[in-house]
This record gives sequence, structure tokens and C-alpha cells, in this order.
Amino acid sequence: MRNTINLGKIFGIQLRIDYSWFIIFLLITWSLGGHYFPHYYPGWQVLTYWVVALSTCLIFFACVLAHELSHSLVSKAHGTPVRDITLFIFGGAAQIVSEPEKPGKEFLMAFAGPLISIVIAILFRFVVIIIRDALHPVAALAYWLSRINLILAIFNLVPGFPLDGGRLLRAAVWKITGNFRKATRIASGAGQFIAFLLIFFGMFMFFTGRFFNGLWFVFIGWFLNNAAERSYRWVALKDTMRGVTVEEAMVKECYGVEGDMTLEQLIHEHIIRGGYRCLPVIESGRVLGLVTIHQVKEIPHHAWTSTTVKEVMIPLDKTKAVKPGDALFSVFETMTREDISQLPVVQDGELVGIIGRDNILSFIRTLSELGI
Repeated sequence: MRNTINLGKIFGIQLRIDYSWFIIFLLITWSLGGHYFPHYYPGWQVLTYWVVALSTCLIFFACVLAHELSHSLVSKAHGTPVRDITLFIFGGAAQIVSEPEKPGKEFLMAFAGPLISIVIAILFRFVVIIIRDALHPVAALAYWLSRINLILAIFNLVPGFPLDGGRLLRAAVWKITGNFRKATRIASGAGQFIAFLLIFFGMFMFFTGRFFNGLWFVFIGWFLNNAAERSYRWVALKDTMRGVTVEEAMVKECYGVEGDMTLEQLIHEHIIRGGYRCLPVIESGRVLGLVTIHQVKEIPHHAWTSTTVKEVMIPLDKTKAVKPGDALFSVFETMTREDISQLPVVQDGELVGIIGRDNILSFIRTLSELGI
């Protein structure tokens, strides 16, 4: 995945940090060390403020990770794999492979996160009680973490998709109506309403002098609105493509090129003039592999005249091939997630077509225009 750093795996789930996470990490550390702790706990040494602030911020994101991990473990326990967990500027997100099959599973998955945050808040409150000295750095750290985890739990329980509360709302509507798409539409609508409230509240704060807090609420509202819209569109798209296979949308007439053709010829005769971005490489009537514009771009311009297509192609057995009978939505989901433009369609070791994101989008448009 682009723009992320891999941290390894826990319980078989890949952990990642998006580069945007460093922005919020620095902002929270600066806010705690430069303002919050000096204001409420005067008398500490300067170094103490920054050590406690850094420690608090690191533990806070460990709490966010625990929140997302709880969603993931419940999902895995109910047979739905989790691809990864990514920490980013707005917190964290677990990438679950597919939507839950039943409203009960959705409810348990959604409720697990806020429940863990509440438990963590209670544990840190006990730390404060045990230490007894409210001005002690560890007590100050624990008090802030207790409060922020409780806020995190309450905020996530707000009934607007894609927040956990929105998923709980969707589970309830889904259980009552039996219609997953309708439940998603209602939960997404609630999410957009809450997003606009946050945006307006943020604008009010901004114009009344609280610039940073106002901007932060606007950004959160903007993010929630986009996520709610995208979630419903994705569910609607899946519903539209239900039962459709790759064979119905793939291009069967695969125009191939010879392996001994130079990249210079390929570029000018096929990529520029023909508009092709992915071509089968054929030799003696057999498909050897695929050459795409991505492989060509990796070769220096001065070497185009001396490099052949066969030298840069991806062998057919090493391509991420799909089958004609594969579900079109699953293939489209993979291509979108991994930023793949085209995939070969192979059956019994033979190339039978090419499926591209543009083919799929055109197919969807046609279905939409026909009202199917």
C-alpha cells in the first residue's frame, strides 16, 4: 500500500502507519507538552513536560490500535478476514475484507471498539486512584488517557456511518427491514447529517477565535461526510454488480505484440497511437506474458531502442490473473485497492481476455443507463 509504513503483524493482521499519522502525532505531543501539562501541572521541569507528553501520545495511539484490533478480532472470530489496520491522521481504520453477512455480526463487530475504549478508560482511572497524588506525572498521564478514551468511545457511538454507532444503527435497521442496502443508506444519511453539524460547529468556533479547534472539527466533518458517501456508493455498486462475472465485462479480442519488438516500436505503434496500456506478448501463437506501461516507464528513454518487449514483460504465470467466472465486484475491489489498471483473464492456462477498470466502469454505466 502506498504512503504507509509496515509495522509487522499482530494476530496475523498487518499493521501500518500512514504518513499523515506523523502530523497528528506531532500536533498532539506539542499540544500536551507545550500547553496542556504546563497549564494544569505547573512546577514540573521542562524535560518532564515533554517526556510525559511524548509517552502520553504513544500510549494514546496504542489505545486507538487496541480499539481497531478489537473490531478485527471479532471480525476474524466470525469468519471474516481482516486485511490490515492503518493508523492515520484521523485515528485508525481496520480494513475488513467484506461486509458482515448478518446484522448480529455487524452489531458485535461495531460494539467491540467502544467497549474496549471504555474498559481502557476505567483502567487508567484506577491508576489515578491508586497513585493518589494528582500532580504526579504518571497520574497526569493516566487522567488524560482515561478522559480521552472515554471521549473516543462516546464519539464513536454517535449513530452516523462510518462511526461505530452508525454501524450499530445499520445493524438495527438491517435487522428490522432485512434490507442491507436500505440500512446502509439510512446510516450513511445519518453520518452525513452529523458530518455537516461538525462542519458548521467548526466554522462557528473558527470565526469566534478558536481557530485550531474550529479547523479540526471542519476536517473531521469533511472526512466523515466523504466516508459516509463513499460507503453507500460502494454498497450500491456491489448490489448492482451482484451475480455479474468477469466474462461479461472483459475484452475478449486481445491484440498481442511480438516479444522481439523494441520498446521504441511498442510505444509509438501501440501505446501512443493505439492507446493500449496492457498488451499480451505472443510468440508462435502462444501467450508468454504481459507488457504494461508501468514496465516501460521503468526503462530509461535511451534504452528503448535496444530493449525488447520480452525483456521487460511479466511472465503469464507470474501475473495476478483472474478467471472468467470470478465475481466482477471482487475483481474490481482488488484492482481498486491495489491500484491495478488491467488484469489478464486466464482459463486452463490460456489467455482468454483482458479486464480493465475502464471496462468495468463502462459496463456499470451501461447497466445504469438501461436501468438494470
